[in-house]
Amino acid sequence: MTVESVKPGASGATALREPPLAGGGVPVLGHGWRLVRDPLAFMCRLRDHGDVVRLKLGPKTVYAVTTPELTGALALNPDYIISGPLWESLEGLLGKEGVATANGPLHRRQRRTVQPAFRLDALPGYGPVMEEEVHALTERWASGRIIDCTAESYRVAVRVAARCLLRSRFMDERAERLCAALATVFRGMYQRMVVPLGPLYKLPLPANREFNRALADLHLLVDEIVAERRASGQKPNDLLTTLLEAKDDNGDPIGEQEIHDQVVAILTPGGETVSATIMSLLYMLAEHPEHGDKVREEVEAVTGGRPVALRDVHRLSHTNNVVVEAMRLRPAVWILTRRAVTETELGGYRIPAGADIIYSPYAIQRDPKSYERHLEFDPDRWRPERSVDIPKYAMRPFGVGNRKCPGDHFSMALLTLTTAALAGRYRFERVAESDDDLRIGVTLHPNRLLLRPVAR
Repeated sequence: MTVESVKPGASGATALREPPLAGGGVPVLGHGWRLVRDPLAFMCRLRDHGDVVRLKLGPKTVYAVTTPELTGALALNPDYIISGPLWESLEGLLGKEGVATANGPLHRRQRRTVQPAFRLDALPGYGPVMEEEVHALTERWASGRIIDCTAESYRVAVRVAARCLLRSRFMDERAERLCAALATVFRGMYQRMVVPLGPLYKLPLPANREFNRALADLHLLVDEIVAERRASGQKPNDLLTTLLEAKDDNGDPIGEQEIHDQVVAILTPGGETVSATIMSLLYMLAEHPEHGDKVREEVEAVTGGRPVALRDVHRLSHTNNVVVEAMRLRPAVWILTRRAVTETELGGYRIPAGADIIYSPYAIQRDPKSYERHLEFDPDRWRPERSVDIPKYAMRPFGVGNRKCPGDHFSMALLTLTTAALAGRYRFERVAESDDDLRIGVTLHPNRLLLRPVAR
């Protein structure tokens, strides 16, 4: 399979085919209604129709890619940029000047600015904060008492990001505001992506007013953090200081809007995706207690009974595999989009210039062509002797190429540490009151995960 630029009129270009159109579209909404009703099943079924499939989202034609090879090629080919329905829906949150949504020279300059904060040699400096927050989480929980894992996962993810990267006096009240706002905003943005009926979202309907209030509170919160730092006159060695002192390509300080958008890109996607993954991990530990027992045994062998620390993470191989397998089955980022900047070829199909391409890591990571017993939770599939048989791009939770998440090592360290600390201390039991159904928005996580931790 290939992804190549095609010049109109070039020899052989006319031989390229048009991708097949998926069935089940309806007037006006196209396939958007299916992406609202049962998006995960719909995206998984597309693989039965071909490597590339056409969809209708409202009046727009988009192209769905269903194979790991082509999703990898999309990420590595400069003919495809960060754009399309997902990123357009996120602009109201992330803006156009942050590292998550920028393209070209602006993105390269921003990535150079933020990358030092996430280098491997920077991680030990975050150890005390990560350990303090994770162990505080285990101490807050009482054996036998039902825990709201949704709220707790948001809290630990947001507090770690804020304390490590922004060195903010991030009080619990701010964390609660952020968590509440994020849930509303990400749910609303998904609806705007799959059913792009722009003018209707401006009407003063209750759902629109709730979305707008949540979005405004998120931006106000970021402005408070930046203003607080400026007023303090302090310059701790963190990412916010780096942003406040960063220069653009002309040697001038970067603008206020870029600083704002960069802070949003640090706090919101990172907090949202890490918290969603913690929820998935807790759900899997409750569903598969035998793997929680194996994590406990591994932690005991590595630490000798002392509290697990960040420096132990690289030795916790099974714990790391539990994290990866939870991300495979329940990825926080389950849908992504790109846009073709020139006419291209994917797998023998012509993709027009300006076309939007959509693909689902959820579907790719559950493909039976890539995974034996593809729906089973099997952390041992990531042992070196078995993982060599998994296709190269069938599991890339942090992306590839220059769009790879700069915080991949930071996030994996936090997730492995959290899993080790929680499973090392508790077994988890399901409770009837829990709403385990997946909330499908821009990210994927349980509606309200409630579990009962039982001390080991």
